[in-house]
Amino acid sequence: MYTLLPERLDMRKKSSNNHHELYERQAILCKAFANPTRLQLIDMLTKGERWAAELQEGLGISKANLSQHLAILKAAGLVATRRHGKQLSCGISMPEVKQATAIFRNMLKSQFRENRRWA
Repeated sequence: MYTLLPERLDMRKKSSNNHHELYERQAILCKAFANPTRLQLIDMLTKGERWAAELQEGLGISKANLSQHLAILKAAGLVATRRHGKQLSCGISMPEVKQATAIFRNMLKSQFRENRRWA
């Protein structure tokens, strides 16, 4: 019969906790991507840094609504902002964000090609 030593059991618990934290963080990222306005905002930012006023105008949303979307994207680590006096500059925080959106688009193109139904 195989029994785990207490040290080995402790290591498994730590590993399980690390995995859980990783899944929690992944869920935060997925939630940040799971909104059409935020996806459009990310798409605008993948083309380069933008002023908050440009984003607000391009998205056709209020300043308060933009602020809420930016807060979610910043909390997920997808977007970074910098203040320049009264103006706010926004940009993608890492190149992987652009890669992730490209993967999503490729998945959609594949679904269209295969005539899959939207779920």
